[in-house]
Amino acid sequence: MAKHRWDLSVADAIELQRQLAAEVRIEPLARPVETIAGTDCAIVPLGPTTGWVGQRQVDVLIAAAAILCDAKSLKIISAATHTEHCRFPYIPGLLSFREAPTVIAAVQKLPHRPDLLLCDGQGIAHPRRLGLAAHVGIWLELPTIGVAKSRLCGEFRPPGRRRGCHTRLIDRGQVVGSVVRTQDGVQPLYISVGNRITLEECIRWTLRCARRYRLAEPNRQAHMLVGELTRAIRGGMGGR
Repeated sequence: MAKHRWDLSVADAIELQRQLAAEVRIEPLARPVETIAGTDCAIVPLGPTTGWVGQRQVDVLIAAAAILCDAKSLKIISAATHTEHCRFPYIPGLLSFREAPTVIAAVQKLPHRPDLLLCDGQGIAHPRRLGLAAHVGIWLELPTIGVAKSRLCGEFRPPGRRRGCHTRLIDRGQVVGSVVRTQDGVQPLYISVGNRITLEECIRWTLRCARRYRLAEPNRQAHMLVGELTRAIRGGMGGR
């Protein structure tokens, strides 16, 4: 994929989403998975008011964390973080233009390229079939899974209450993901293909990585790390 600018108008971003969605590859994993990375990010307001200077949102940071784990043991191999100022406003359906640059930078800081990447966000379970995980997967040319805590689009039947139960997520007649119960009785996750993987593999790997908690372990660890990062940023603000 030819790399693109992130400082786009809303209309241009929507048109680019439609173009990039055609580049998503739904196919079996091409190689054994020995390492898995998970990402998470957070918005960090730095002041009581915010504004825009060009495409830079003043006093608002995006903080992202990436955790690289051994695929068998899920033990942490390495971790990386990245922060930068917002480049894009909050607009439903265009979240990747706001968060993806920081997530991509965090993944690129890892000492080893992961075999599989789990993003906290949607893959193709998106109105234009290009959520954060799909966008990041195309940019990095990596197999990616969208592991979202809430639904963006589509209809589904609630899965059974036991771990491993799952149902199809269907949008406009197309299966765009799966609603997966990762632990008995917890709220399900919304799993979808990001890039270079099948939905069945997405479900299988998500369950493999969610051994004790609702979230897949690489994502859970990334969530905790980005929380530590945002607290450190706020703590460094002193009396602001």
